[in-house]
Amino acid sequence: MPAPDRCPCLSGETYDACCGPLHRGDATAPTAEQLMRSRYSAFAVGDVAYLRATWHPRTRPRDLELDPDVRWCRLDVLATTAGGPFDTAGTVEFRAHHRGPDGRGSLHEVSRFVREGGAWSYLDGDVADD
Repeated sequence: MPAPDRCPCLSGETYDACCGPLHRGDATAPTAEQLMRSRYSAFAVGDVAYLRATWHPRTRPRDLELDPDVRWCRLDVLATTAGGPFDTAGTVEFRAHHRGPDGRGSLHEVSRFVREGGAWSYLDGDVADD
């Protein structure tokens, strides 16, 4: 993704100033919300290696393949609980919008994150039925 493009997580920053450094391994997410935003952006840009690296080893799937026909187009962060720089756990509720061969859709999830050894990872989440 070229530097002037806005970040897929819709933070208002460019990709290179927001999620790009996390994806490249130049920085780590300071909060659970930033990790969730960077994971959403990884889905949007197709960065499977980052998704696997930021998934807790206890719950990480053996294989992860992204659907090339699904385009992630908008992220709405709905709520956060804890997940700050001094916390060891937190949740982020979000709605991620996508387009694909079957039209438009969204994923509404409350994700759980843990911080171990100073690094946040995605543990699991509950998908809302709405």
